[in-house]
Amino acid sequence: MSADTNVATITSVYEAFGRGDVQAILNVLSEDVNWATETVSTAAPWYGVRSGKSEVRAFFEQFAAAMKVDEFTPLAFAASETDVMTVVRLKAHHRANGGNVAMQMHHWFTFRDGQIVHHRATEDTAQVERLFHP
Repeated sequence: MSADTNVATITSVYEAFGRGDVQAILNVLSEDVNWATETVSTAAPWYGVRSGKSEVRAFFEQFAAAMKVDEFTPLAFAASETDVMTVVRLKAHHRANGGNVAMQMHHWFTFRDGQIVHHRATEDTAQVERLFHP
């Protein structure tokens, strides 16, 4: 696939995330997708490596159960025929305690045959840890 096609796919993934449409995201993942936030922390329920669509669905369900997104804005895209890297501004708050985070996250998506096969995210885990362990 072309870099432009891959960016369009990620743009559609981000739009689906904004709508809460997890199925639309799952539709562009390979069956054997490998998905994770790069962290040694286990503070957030969505942390950890996920394999396959059902585990990625659980990732989004766990995130949504814990957090309410106030802003999710893609700031930059870099792409090739196999990868897309993005910088995203996130502002969100914890549903249970109202604590909030404001950060720039970095996402790396790898494609095979037009589907996402690998995803890694980095985020400010110190902010997230404070939400779950004040």
